[in-house]
Amino acid sequence: MDPLLIFKALSNETRLQILEWLKDPEKHFPPQEGGDCRKIGVCVSHIHEKAGLSQSTVSQYLLTLQRAGLLEVYRYGQWTYYKRNEQTLKELSRFIGEEL
Repeated sequence: MDPLLIFKALSNETRLQILEWLKDPEKHFPPQEGGDCRKIGVCVSHIHEKAGLSQSTVSQYLLTLQRAGLLEVYRYGQWTYYKRNEQTLKELSRFIGEEL
């Protein structure tokens, strides 16, 4: 875990919102054909639609969150799904509580 990389990723309102949305995906996204959004994540097209930004911007935001270790990515055929990396979020919580 790289706290500085994580804090940089979280310093953008939309990236922070994406993490919040993915915490409770059934509440924030429509049902998807690819499978259970809790297990495989949410299709990038649903995240793009909800964010209301260009596809390239949303893709860049997702990549930033993934590189920081905050998201896990799954690819099935032509589809890409994202979900929160709960282990990294727990480590971050511990770091904030104990180190800062």
